Amino acid sequence: MQELRCFEDMMGRKVDIAFPPKRIISVVPSQTELLFDLGLDKEVIGITKFCVHPEEWLKKKTKIGGTKNLNLDTIKALKPDLIIANKEENTQAEIEELAKYFPVWISDIKTIEEACVMIQQVANMVDKEETAFSLINEIKNSFSTIIPSTQELSVAYIIWKNPWMTVGKDTFIHDVIQQIGWHNVYESQQRYPETTIEKLKEINPDLILLSSEPYPFAAKHISELQVHFPQTKILLVDGEMFSWYGSRLKYTANYLQQLLHTI
Repeated sequence: MQELRCFEDMMGRKVDIAFPPKRIISVVPSQTELLFDLGLDKEVIGITKFCVHPEEWLKKKTKIGGTKNLNLDTIKALKPDLIIANKEENTQAEIEELAKYFPVWISDIKTIEEACVMIQQVANMVDKEETAFSLINEIKNSFSTIIPSTQELSVAYIIWKNPWMTVGKDTFIHDVIQQIGWHNVYESQQRYPETTIEKLKEINPDLILLSSEPYPFAAKHISELQVHFPQTKILLVDGEMFSWYGSRLKYTANYLQQLLHTI
C-alpha cells in the first residue's frame, strides 16, 4: 500500500509523493545510476539517452529524450509517480511543465557533501535508507584516504571546445579538484565561463585537464594544445569521475589518488 508523504527537495520545494513510489523516472544520468545501486530495478521505468550506467538499463528502460531535451509526451504517457531531476542538468521550463502533472524532486549539488545529502534524501523517498547509509559511509571513507598533493598545482579543467569552456568556483567539479589539493585557476568566476587560448596563456596553469565529457576530448586535442603550452602538462581525464555526484562517487577517490600518482 502507498500513502501520501511530503518530502522537501534541495530547492526547498515541498513534493507530495505516493510512498514508496512504484513508477520512477530519472532525468539525470548520475542519479539514474544511484537508483540502480539502491536496488530499484522494477521501480525505474524511464531514463534519458545519456544514462549510460548501468548498461543493462540503457538497453531495456524506456528512453525519454536527453537531459535538456526531454520527450514530455513520452514521460506523460508513462504516468510516473516520481520524477527525479537536477537544477543544473535539466531545463527549468521542461521541469516546470512536468511538475504540473507529476511529483518532481530536484537536486542542487555543488559539493561532495551535498552529493551525500542528495543520496540520503533520495533514499528516504524510495524507502532505501539502509542501503544509502552503507553507500554514503563507503564514499566518505574513500575520500578520507586521499593524500592531497604536496604541491598546490594550478589547474585549468576544460569541458568544451569552440568556445573553450572551463569551471568556476560554484561547481561540483571545482570541489572535486579541491579534494586533490590543486588550485582551480578559474575559481574567481562562476559556473562555466568561456575562455581562450590567449587567456590561458596569460594564466599559464601547471596542468590542463581535458574532460571526456560533455565534449569528447581525445589525444589529438592534447597535441593541438601542447603547441601553445609546451611547458604545461596536459591530460585527458574521466569526466564521470569529476562530475557524476551519485553512487559513482564510490570510485572517485581511488581514481583521484591514481591521477595524483600519475602527475
